[in-house]
Amino acid sequence: MTRIDETRDFIPVRIAILTVSDTRSLEEDRSGQTLVDRLEAAGHVLADRMIVRDERDAIRAQLQEWIDSAEVDVVISTGGTGLTGRDVTVEAHRDVYEKEIDAFGTVFTMVSMQKIGTSAIQSRATGGVAGGTYLFALPGSTGACKDAWDEILKYQLDYRHMPCNFVEIFPRLDEHKRRK
Repeated sequence: MTRIDETRDFIPVRIAILTVSDTRSLEEDRSGQTLVDRLEAAGHVLADRMIVRDERDAIRAQLQEWIDSAEVDVVISTGGTGLTGRDVTVEAHRDVYEKEIDAFGTVFTMVSMQKIGTSAIQSRATGGVAGGTYLFALPGSTGACKDAWDEILKYQLDYRHMPCNFVEIFPRLDEHKRRK
């Protein structure tokens, strides 16, 4: 159930897009471009966009750079969430997570089941939080990026979404650092 409270002001979020691929360039990156188009259409800000190879250390380093940046609120990666030996995006994400958003993968699977049936079992989409930054790892297919944005992220990254959303708890993500 999704409900937008029109009495609340929309708050744009700064989102970085990371495509994990050994073969794509920015010009050929349809999944990354799909995410860029959707986040901008929703009123959010593209903070940065990169392509890195399917190398755990390279992925982790880019994630950490954005976690450490005051200019990035959310990171969405696409690619490398499958089951093959080169698919290491999930492991790189988990290397930096302080907390995993367990239900993200579950809800993504539920959405995917409606579109691709039991093939949804092959995705390891994940979400988490680190350094006050939300991180989401999506499959590399354009369809999966559309589904994740249109059915989940569009709502959870909208401050007006009720009964709750990720944006309204941004100020509390790192509250443990303020405790004495």
